[in-house]
Amino acid sequence: MGCNGLLWIGRVLILMLLVHEVVGWGKDGHYTVCKIAEGYLSEDAVAAVKELLPPSAEGELAAVCSWADDIKWYYKWHWTSPLHYVDTPDFKCNYNYCRDCHDSDGHNNSCVTGAIFNYTSQLYSAYQGSNPQSNYNLTEALMFLAHYIGDVHQPLHVGFLGDLGGNSITVRWYRRKTNLHHVWDTNIIDSAVKTFYGSDLAIMIQAIQRNITDSWSNNISSWESCGNNRTVCPNLYASESVRLACLYAYRNATPGSTLEDEYFLSRLPIVEKRLAQGGIRLAAVLNRIFSTEVKIAQA
Repeated sequence: MGCNGLLWIGRVLILMLLVHEVVGWGKDGHYTVCKIAEGYLSEDAVAAVKELLPPSAEGELAAVCSWADDIKWYYKWHWTSPLHYVDTPDFKCNYNYCRDCHDSDGHNNSCVTGAIFNYTSQLYSAYQGSNPQSNYNLTEALMFLAHYIGDVHQPLHVGFLGDLGGNSITVRWYRRKTNLHHVWDTNIIDSAVKTFYGSDLAIMIQAIQRNITDSWSNNISSWESCGNNRTVCPNLYASESVRLACLYAYRNATPGSTLEDEYFLSRLPIVEKRLAQGGIRLAAVLNRIFSTEVKIAQA
């Protein structure tokens, strides 16, 4: 390859480092959210999901929960990049859809909560609307929805605009240099799997599932519900995330700091609970969308 080719590749790599990183939970996090959701799907939802999933998924929703991350670097899918997060004003610790849900060019509704409303509406109109004919790609709608509900439960996907949800805050995770956003996407989960679960994600998922049925059993109905009989309520999920970002993600994580046991052990319960909430809520939304019994209010 000539020098011009190498120069072009270098420029592309630099640009990739400069853009807002939009990976949600890492692959393990998204897999966990969808695997938990699979256990709470109704019979109607199980049938509809299996009908919509691509053959490569082999009937498993969790198998395609990272699809929206896998495609985002392709030119055809660049427009999806802002749909993985919603940035809020610095240090406000609150979220407002009208103020915050737009991309860097000012296009309204282009954010993770807007995407959740959109793909919920697409699926709802096909399965609960008066006209069952749909021009939407419902397989893509399902995979986007499953992914974005996971994303909005990651606290730093509703982080501050000034630091791009922690992406520009350089820290060390023990000895490894990284950024704060990546700590919450991946490092906390990876460290937990290796430290407490024998490097087996399935064991971690089982532990979270036990917490759902035991410690969090009294919370499930409140996690599932949306006010006014709505199908989905991503504004609530985003509001929770930015509060958690302020209370836990940003706290004691200044640029250049080293995050070790104290940060890891105190933040892991937050991460595990958000994964649980994401899974329970994804299942609840899909159950409402695909219900054949009761017509409900549209998102």
